[in-house]
Amino acid sequence: MRLKDKTAIVTGAAHGIGRAIAELYAAEGAAVLVADIDAEAGEETAAGIRGRGGAAAFERCDVSSKESVAAAVERAAGFHGRIDVLCNNAAYLGEFRGVLDATDDEWERCLHIQLLGTNNCTRAVLPYMIRQGGGSVVNIVSIQAMVGCPTSVAYTAAKSALLGFTLSAAYDYGPHNVRVNSLSPGPIQTRISPKPGEASYQWQCEQTLLKRVGNVREVAYAALFLASEESSFVTGVNLPVDGGWTAH
Repeated sequence: MRLKDKTAIVTGAAHGIGRAIAELYAAEGAAVLVADIDAEAGEETAAGIRGRGGAAAFERCDVSSKESVAAAVERAAGFHGRIDVLCNNAAYLGEFRGVLDATDDEWERCLHIQLLGTNNCTRAVLPYMIRQGGGSVVNIVSIQAMVGCPTSVAYTAAKSALLGFTLSAAYDYGPHNVRVNSLSPGPIQTRISPKPGEASYQWQCEQTLLKRVGNVREVAYAALFLASEESSFVTGVNLPVDGGWTAH
């Protein structure tokens, strides 16, 4: 029970990686706020956690809205009066476009959701973490912030900026025992990923040293490590969970 009696917020937790993280945090003892704009899937995720004996609630949250974020954080604080873990997972992928084709709307959504959304959520939980003497912020980045990938300029730029955000926040709030780290998934099988048999799926497998794609649970365990006291002397780190893609 690595997160026993702790309160965690996971954004973008209705599906995929975020859902796996929320479920694992709850299984390890945390009271989890499932935050997402998809109310139906978010409620289902929270109900599933409760059905397995965990503590969870759903809050519809648009991370690009400061008001929406404030309501979600207040709801989470209602568990135990504290916020111990924030996992900034919400993101917008958009279309696969290069510089000449990426639209203003795509740029704005990528920046407002994954970069400014992370800032909104982190800014809202920091007063709790500082007051209680510590906490852990886990930012979900991407290997696309570390290596070149085709036709995803807005998404890649926002994720790269999120790495810088992680390092700066770790520096500023380390003296308060607030740890800020990131992890960068490589090819992970989710509902929006290429399917086995497709050319892009095989290409992803070939980029990794393990010659396969990962699953959401493998990312969740890395997020659990960064959230727990097992990583109590780890801050300002970006952990690739990519099967070795960035090792060569």
